[in-house]
Amino acid sequence: MKYIFVTGGVVSSLGKGLAAASLGTLLEARGLRVVLQKFDPYLNVDPGTMNPFQHGEVYVLNDGAETDLDLGHYERFTNCVLSRHNNLTSGQVYESVILKERRGDYLGKTVQVIPHVTDEIKDRIREISDETKYDVVITEIGGTTGDIEGLPFLEAIRQFILEVGAQNVVNVHVTLVPYIKAAAELKTKPTQQSVAKLREIGLQPQVLICRSEKSIDRELRQKLSMFCSVSEKAVIEARDVEHTIYEVPLMLHGEGLDELICDLLHLKTPEPDLTGWKKFVDCVISPQKRVKIAVVGKYIHLQDAYKSIYESLTHAAASQDCGIELKLVDAESLQDRVGTQLKDVAGVLIPGGFGERGVEGKIKAARYAREHGIPYLGLCLGMQMATIEFARNVCGIEKANSTEFDPETPDPVISLLEEQREKIHSKGASMRLGTWPTKIAKGTLAEKMYGQSEVMERHRHRYEFNMKYRDRMDEKGFVISGTSPDGTLAELIELRDHPYFVGCQYHPEFQSKPNKPHPLFKGFIQACLAFDPKRETRGASDPKSQPRVPQEELVLQR
Repeated sequence: MKYIFVTGGVVSSLGKGLAAASLGTLLEARGLRVVLQKFDPYLNVDPGTMNPFQHGEVYVLNDGAETDLDLGHYERFTNCVLSRHNNLTSGQVYESVILKERRGDYLGKTVQVIPHVTDEIKDRIREISDETKYDVVITEIGGTTGDIEGLPFLEAIRQFILEVGAQNVVNVHVTLVPYIKAAAELKTKPTQQSVAKLREIGLQPQVLICRSEKSIDRELRQKLSMFCSVSEKAVIEARDVEHTIYEVPLMLHGEGLDELICDLLHLKTPEPDLTGWKKFVDCVISPQKRVKIAVVGKYIHLQDAYKSIYESLTHAAASQDCGIELKLVDAESLQDRVGTQLKDVAGVLIPGGFGERGVEGKIKAARYAREHGIPYLGLCLGMQMATIEFARNVCGIEKANSTEFDPETPDPVISLLEEQREKIHSKGASMRLGTWPTKIAKGTLAEKMYGQSEVMERHRHRYEFNMKYRDRMDEKGFVISGTSPDGTLAELIELRDHPYFVGCQYHPEFQSKPNKPHPLFKGFIQACLAFDPKRETRGASDPKSQPRVPQEELVLQR
């Protein structure tokens, strides 16, 4: 088993996660079996209760683990299907150590950072070190070298290298080489200091990935090589990519990173086959068509809040040789001028979220898309907003609402399940989480898109559609096209008299990949490409009205 540890220095947000994921892409392309994991030094047990402005999106895994968004990069860039064992926080480490101490597992010993905390960290690496499944384990350490909370993780890595042998490990350090405009030169001192800090801890990086605005010439590489004790060829330039993050593996391959790593780990592999990856990147960079899509949310000012959604749109668009112009719309700004902001878009997407802020704006956006025949995709809360809007404005249920926003509403079309009411005592990990089956109804648009009668999708929510309103809303054209296998939970909805109006209770963005876009996103992009604002038709509310699109044409073909 071979191990790669990815650390970061100088400043945060240098792209350690993308570097680790891109390295995974390249090693897989060489025929190696790769698994990735992320260690986060913060004391939260997981990011599930953290505000998106603090941490970006929460990425949900198959087993229901709420994790760091970098695990989304790992799954998108590689063939990995990860679990809670692939993400570790300081909160989890200390929680485990304290519970063991309370049970008496340490037999009366004094519990200390070394060896008890560091042993817990090393055990997590060993948990996924299965030689029957993987050849290489890539572990990213969150935070910045020198942060006090990260020291136990770096110490654990030092011990781990001693135990498994230095010949089986490569330390990759992602660092910043800033350009000082006044001096018109790149400065290596921050990287030197960061590496010096690592060496104080007992770690010597073998590879430097240098983030920089300008190209790093040979003289600079030689300087970094000498002062940081790495070979000159191991000083890897990583400038900002011009178009898309999916260029990063190609850039690092051009710098020889994957070949260097294989040499350091004594792995004999063929040259990587990056044909499919290059084709995908070409479609993203030079599409033949373009489409404008509005994303109506309340965290739109933070790029990472809806990271997986933006990437899923990119995957789906590339499959149609199409580029996307995103129009990010603050839901709170839609109270009075919906038409002004949405009149020029070919599609409306409303993502998930929590809390009452911006809800009425999202409901207005859903209504505008329904009435003007604009393709609509609602994810989790976006599905619930479409449900409330339809109940109010088509079914005449004027006070329809969710008990999340109005606990006393007389018409809770969205409500908390009875079992949820009984068990919620804390916020962390108390939702319906992870992968659940969805049974697809025959003859629906959903069946045409999925091409399957049952699918597995990832969830992260508490509130559900109230099935007491199903028949009443179905009469008006509101179709529940996907349910739990026992039929008690609504998972997927669509409108009978609309070209593409789909909402799902789950999060399809967590299962989309570059060359395998999710069916709901792919269908959405196809519908957006077919939408002509000049021929928009107001949505009918008469249950006997005929669909504007023939049934056989509901799924648009390329």
